[in-house]
Amino acid sequence: MRLQGKTAIVTGGASGFGAGIVRKFASEGAKVLIADLNMDLADEVAGEVDGIAVKVDVASNDSVRDLAHTAASTLGSVDILVNNAGITHLPKPMQDVTEDEFDRVMAVNCKSVYLTARYLVPAMSEAGKGAILNVASTAGLSPRPRLNWYNASKGWMITATKTMAVELAPSGVRVNAICPVAGETPLLKSFMGEDTPEIRAKFLSTIPIGRFSTPEDMGNAACFLCSDEAGMVTGVAMEVDGGRCI
Repeated sequence: MRLQGKTAIVTGGASGFGAGIVRKFASEGAKVLIADLNMDLADEVAGEVDGIAVKVDVASNDSVRDLAHTAASTLGSVDILVNNAGITHLPKPMQDVTEDEFDRVMAVNCKSVYLTARYLVPAMSEAGKGAILNVASTAGLSPRPRLNWYNASKGWMITATKTMAVELAPSGVRVNAICPVAGETPLLKSFMGEDTPEIRAKFLSTIPIGRFSTPEDMGNAACFLCSDEAGMVTGVAMEVDGGRCI
């Protein structure tokens, strides 16, 4: 029960890696608020872990501001914030990505981290404690072609993690990131363009351990980084990728 008595917000927590993190946190004793656009899935996961489901658009200032108010009224203080929500554009030459696609990727993957910092970090800093985890990607460390602007958004997140860590360390707030490789999540087909045995084999050939990341992998790594066991760890972008970035 490494997170016993702690409260957590997980954005995009209704499916994929986010749901894996939610389940792990709850199993370790945390009370979890699931912030997601898909309320059917969010309610389902919340019911499973005795959590709280809130409809949130992480790219919207007003929606994230309302999330902070809801968290304050339901959780009280927030000990852990996981910025997991993310999207990608389909694989294509960088110049063929539309402006709308580019803007959406940057809003969900980057602006969301700014907005949660704006509305949730002040209370953490005032309390003198807290852990923030940004779910980045191996794409930000060892990018693949044809996912250029998605790669760039995850590189942005890794840099944001490090600068947030430096700025918030004196106030007792730690900030880390995890960098998964592609996994069995709703985004997998988008990364690959199409889901065929041949394309899966091509992706898997780049992962030395020979399998995709799982939600459980992410939950285990996230739990360590957000627990008191990692009290001396901040500013880290941990590769949870089966050796993909070696």
